[in-house]
Amino acid sequence: MRSIGHPKPSIVNLTWGCMDNATVLERLRGALPTAVENSSESRGELSIFVRRDAIVDVTRFLRDDPTLSYNFLENLCGVDYLGRTPRFEVVYHLLSHKNRHRICLKVGANEGEAVPTLTGLWATANWQEREAYDLMGIPFAGHPGLQRILLPDDWEGHPLRKDVPLGGEEVAFTFNEDQIYAHKPFAKE
Repeated sequence: MRSIGHPKPSIVNLTWGCMDNATVLERLRGALPTAVENSSESRGELSIFVRRDAIVDVTRFLRDDPTLSYNFLENLCGVDYLGRTPRFEVVYHLLSHKNRHRICLKVGANEGEAVPTLTGLWATANWQEREAYDLMGIPFAGHPGLQRILLPDDWEGHPLRKDVPLGGEEVAFTFNEDQIYAHKPFAKE
């Protein structure tokens, strides 16, 4: 009798990180010598601080360079460093499937300074830039439809900024719902 089953899986080396950080920095600085402001490494992940006006050129190079091949924009988000100059940072995480390597790019922007859009390089940047705009108020120059994505159109402000007061409503639980609901508008009806 013949046994029917799954074929025996082949053993594949899935060691993460076939590319080293020094090679990435060397190639990037060789191609765009004035684009990199600074770099750091933490727990093996390379963070590169890029001039705001060079972010499109840097990401295009990282994507199109056949050795590097950072073909996937994993994440784009905004960070508010209230009291620091520049106040905001846009953080990009890029992944090279070919090299199984991830890097982090950071771009600084002050209040009202627009960061160039990456929608021409990665379609996913469209939604992620809209989210950073909606929640942090970071504008993206050249974006095809920069408008709110999570909050209502009539919402005032950007709720993830550190200068927005932490406030809100107390949560109603079974033990305190009568006390909480007594202050609600519908309680007066």
